[in-house]
Amino acid sequence: MKDSQLHVLLLGGGGGREHAMVLAIKDSPKLERLSVTPGNAGTTEYNIDLDHENHQAVVEFCTSEGVDLVIVGPESPLVAGIADALSEAGIACFGPTKAAAQLEGSKTFARSFAEKYDIAGPVCESFTDVDNALAWLETLDKPVVVKADGLASGKGVIVPESRVETERAIYDFLADKTMGQAGERILIEERLVGEELSLFGIADGKTIVPLVTAQDHKRVGEGNTGLNTGGMGAFAPVPGIEADVEAELVEKFLTPVVEGMAAEGTPYIGVVYAGIMLTADGPRLIEYNCRFGDPEAQVILPLIESDVLELLCAAVAGKLDDVKVQVKQDTTAAVVVVAAQGYPVAPRKNIPIPDYSLVENSHVVLAGVRAEDDELRSSGGRVLGVVGHGDDLAAALANAYPVVDQLVSSDGLFARSDIGWRHAPRDAYAKAGVSLEAGAEVNKRIAESVKSTHDERVVSGLGSFGGVFDISSLSKYERPLLVASTDGVGTKTILAEKLDRWEGCGADIVNHGINDVLVQGAEPLFFLDTVAAAHLEPEVVGRIVDGMAEACRENDCVLLGGETAEMPGVLTAGSVDIAGTMVGAVDQSKLLPREGIRPGHVLIGMASSGLHTNGYSLARRVFQDMDLNDQLPGGAEGVSVGDALLATHRSYLKPLSAVLEANLVDGLAHITGGGIIDNLPRILPDGCGAAVDPLTWERPVLFSYLVSRGGLGMREAHQILNMGIGMVLVVAPEKQEEVQAALDEPSWLIGQVIAGSGVNLA
Repeated sequence: MKDSQLHVLLLGGGGGREHAMVLAIKDSPKLERLSVTPGNAGTTEYNIDLDHENHQAVVEFCTSEGVDLVIVGPESPLVAGIADALSEAGIACFGPTKAAAQLEGSKTFARSFAEKYDIAGPVCESFTDVDNALAWLETLDKPVVVKADGLASGKGVIVPESRVETERAIYDFLADKTMGQAGERILIEERLVGEELSLFGIADGKTIVPLVTAQDHKRVGEGNTGLNTGGMGAFAPVPGIEADVEAELVEKFLTPVVEGMAAEGTPYIGVVYAGIMLTADGPRLIEYNCRFGDPEAQVILPLIESDVLELLCAAVAGKLDDVKVQVKQDTTAAVVVVAAQGYPVAPRKNIPIPDYSLVENSHVVLAGVRAEDDELRSSGGRVLGVVGHGDDLAAALANAYPVVDQLVSSDGLFARSDIGWRHAPRDAYAKAGVSLEAGAEVNKRIAESVKSTHDERVVSGLGSFGGVFDISSLSKYERPLLVASTDGVGTKTILAEKLDRWEGCGADIVNHGINDVLVQGAEPLFFLDTVAAAHLEPEVVGRIVDGMAEACRENDCVLLGGETAEMPGVLTAGSVDIAGTMVGAVDQSKLLPREGIRPGHVLIGMASSGLHTNGYSLARRVFQDMDLNDQLPGGAEGVSVGDALLATHRSYLKPLSAVLEANLVDGLAHITGGGIIDNLPRILPDGCGAAVDPLTWERPVLFSYLVSRGGLGMREAHQILNMGIGMVLVVAPEKQEEVQAALDEPSWLIGQVIAGSGVNLA
C-alpha cells in the first residue's frame, strides 16, 4: 500500500457505524478518494453501485479503480472471508481473515479460544440437540443465557427469566430454527451479573493498541427491559475505569487475542473488542467482536484525536508501533439511537424524518435512512443516532437529548430516555421529558403540582430515591394499621388519548386507590404512581400528574412521588399505562369489614359517576362507529359520548367520613372490575351471600346503552360493569335510616345479606 494519498473503499454496511467511519476519515490528509458500498443517506456523495457481497466483484472493482485500502464495516463480510479474497489479489484490507473472524462468527470457537488462552468467562456448553441441551441444563443450577452460535445481527441472544422461557429459547433455536443457520448450534452460558462494558483495540497482527472503553444499551425498553437489539445507545469512556484498571483489562482480554491468533498462524489485523462483565468475582468475558461496534463506533471514533485513517493504515502495514494514538482527555461522547416503532421485531418503514436543529456539541449520524425527492425517510429499524459531547457523561447526554426530543416528536419514531442510567441517573418525573433540557417547564410544573399536595407529614418526596413520610401523624390512633392497594386505570387511557383528556386519568387512579383502602375503613395517607408508555410526551405526563395532585389535595392525602417509564416494544405506540399505590391508615378497632355481618343486614348503594375504570373494552366496541363528540343517545343535554365515558372515577371518602366515624357501617364493597357480582362477596363472611334487586336504583343511560348495544345478559352486565352503583354499604337493618341520612346524597336500599353464597339478582 502506497504512503501517498489513498483511494479507500468502505465496504459492507449501511448503518450508523459506516456513517461514523466516513465522518472520521473524510478529512484525513491521506485520503484522495472515498467509495462506500452500500452506504446510506449520510454517505450519499461517496456511495457506489457495487455488489458488496460478491467477493469477485469487489476484487475487480478494487483492481480497476485503483483502491489502495478496503475498510470492512460489519462482521458478516469478514466471517465470509472478504479479507482473504482481497489479500490474495494483493489489496490491503483492514479487517481480520476468515479464520481470525471466527472469534465473532462462532461463539463456540470464541469460548474454546478463551479457554485455551486462559481468558476468564462463564460456565458454558454448546449444543445442536434439544434433549442434550435440556439434560445439561439440569446440571447447572444457575440463571442462564441462550445464544445462537452464528451471526445474528445482535439479536441472537435470549436472556430468559424462567425455566420455561429457557426451554422455549432452546426449542426456538434448535427445533423451530427461528435464527436459521446461525442458530443450528447454540451456546448455553451461566448468566453473568454486574456492569457490562466494551473494550476496544486495534491490532496489526503482533501489536494491540487500546482505544477507549464504552458501554452499550442492548435492550429496547427503559430500564433494560424488552428484547435485545443491535443497540439503543452508548457512551465512552465508561466512568470509573481508571488507567490502571483499563491496562489490566487490556492484558486479560485483548493481548491474548493478538498473541493467541499469532500462535495459531492466523495473525489478527483489525478491530477487536471484548464485551466484559465486571462481576463480583472479577471481570469475565461475554463475547468478542471483530469490528467497530454499532452504536459504539459513533462515540469512540469522535474521541480519537489522531488521524484515524493513518491509524488504520499502520495496522494493515504492521506498523502500529510507529503511530502514537491520541484520545481526547476529559471528554465524553454519548449517542442516543432513534428507532422506528416496532423495532426490533417489525419496524415501520418509510417514516419521514422531521426537521431538527442541532445544539452545540452535538451531531447526527444516519443509519436506516434513505433520500427520496429531497426528503429523508426511514429504511430500517435503527434510523439514526444523536451524538452529544461534553466534559462528562451528564453533559454529553444534555447535548444529545434536546435533538432527540425533536426527532421523537414525529409519529413513528422512539428512543430510550435512560441512556447512561447507571452513571447519570435522572429524576423519575424528569425522564418523562426524555431530555434533560426540553420539557423543563413541564417538569417544573410537575414538581410544583406534586409539592402542592405536601404538608408537614412529608420529609422528602419528588427528587429523592424514595419518598419519606412522617408516621408520627399516626399517633392519633391507638393501634394504627397500614393499608395499601395497587391498581391501574386500564384501557380508559385509549379514549383519553383520542380525546386529549388526561387530567381525569390522573384523578381516576388516585380516587380508585382511595376507595380501595376506604373499604377497610382506612383514610388515605400518600400515593405513589407509575406512568408508562411506548413514548412519553412531557405535556401528557404533566397533565396526568396535575390530575393526581388535584385528587390528592381534595382528599387530604399527599402525592409522594412516582416513576415514569418508556417501553417501546413492550407497549404499543400511543398507549399509556397509569397505575399507582395508595397507602392509608386505620385504627384496628375500626378495621372493616366487621365480624358481625350476618343474614338480615341491608345493602345500601351509592351512585357511581360513570364507568369509573372498568368496562372500556366493551365501551370502545359499542361506540366504535360513533363520534365521541356526539350527544350521548338519551343522555342529558350537552353530555357527549366522550363526556360520559371519561367521567372521573369518584372518591367516596368525604360522603362516607361521617358514617365511618360513627361506626355505622359493618362493611364496604368498592364495585370495580367484576361488578357487584364479584366484588360484594369479597367482604361477606362464609355462609353469607347477597340478594340484590337491580330495579331498586335508576340505571344511568350510559349503562342501558352498553347493555342493549353490547348484547349483555343481566348477570353478565353486573359482572362487567358497575351499572351505576360504585360503592355498597353493609349495614345493620336498625341503622339503615341513620346511615342514609348521614350520607347526605341520594342512596338506595338495593338488597340484603342472605344465607348462602354469591350474589343473587332478583
